[in-house]
Amino acid sequence: MAAGEGWIDLRSDTVTGPTPAMRRAMAEAEVGDDVYGEDPTVRRLEEETAGLVGKAAAVFVPSGTMGNQLALLAQTDRGDEILVHAEAHIYYYEAGAPAALAGLMCRLLPGARGRFTAEDVAQAIRPAGSHFPPTRLLCVENTHNRGGGAVWDAAAMAAVAAAARGAGLGVHLDGARIWNAAVALGVGEAELCAPADTVLCCLSKGLCAPAGSLLCGPLETIARARRWRKALGGGMRQAGVLAAAGLVALRQMRQRLAEDHANARFLASALAAVPTVRVDPAEVETNMVRIGTDRPAAEVVAALRGRGVLVNATGPRTLRLVTHHDVSRAACARAVEALAAAASG
Repeated sequence: MAAGEGWIDLRSDTVTGPTPAMRRAMAEAEVGDDVYGEDPTVRRLEEETAGLVGKAAAVFVPSGTMGNQLALLAQTDRGDEILVHAEAHIYYYEAGAPAALAGLMCRLLPGARGRFTAEDVAQAIRPAGSHFPPTRLLCVENTHNRGGGAVWDAAAMAAVAAAARGAGLGVHLDGARIWNAAVALGVGEAELCAPADTVLCCLSKGLCAPAGSLLCGPLETIARARRWRKALGGGMRQAGVLAAAGLVALRQMRQRLAEDHANARFLASALAAVPTVRVDPAEVETNMVRIGTDRPAAEVVAALRGRGVLVNATGPRTLRLVTHHDVSRAACARAVEALAAAASG
């Protein structure tokens, strides 16, 4: 049975629908051919996003995956190596694109919930020599998806970036959910992004835009990325229709992410009382809740679907719940009841 109205969808914050204000903005958007650089709404979105994250320029792309890959293509050469966490989105969920598109090797860093140390970075950098791929770029993910929405604070980010720069590496920040990190820490996005050369940020997750992400960075790097966007088929012509929703997302939706974080904490606290699931409420930093189940996760997912609740399994006996604009506190309470029943069999 397909999901639809009345379902409680906790699979991801990517399932959010555009708000009425976004739909109006899309219908009324001033557009032009963005491949020619003539779409005024796209240009406004790029300028505002670059300003928010403290970078000189930005390029609008269809997806976060494309934005991450443009960052790699624009800052590396074939045969280089990049440093990423062992469960980073770039490595885990982007279809092998670093190897397939940019010809890169990924050297995997350890660390709980997606966070590693400056020492981890220093130890992973290859020595110079013809036997080794040059280590070229450090990638950090904030918040960390498979880490359950874990946040890097500004000091931790600065420390690993300094270790990378000391060895001549560039730094890319996969900030798909950087908006959540900023709200969770109570700081501006630019402070969290300052140590990075390039930053990828998404509009289509918790901010509810129907599509679109931006890669931000120095002028020359973004110019190279724009050329690669064309090569990968990411030029979208009258893209202002989508960019208009993105502007609403930036201007109206960022601060309300605190509601999603509160709902995630509510879910975790309520589920902690259910004997057939395991959850650590102290682990919830943003809008994701990771739980363990006594019953096989696939069975729990199927049982929940039968009760009108959608979640994703992340392992044989683990689930992930993601709160967002389209799931209210009341819906979260119903989800707790359904999960308690489903997890008990």
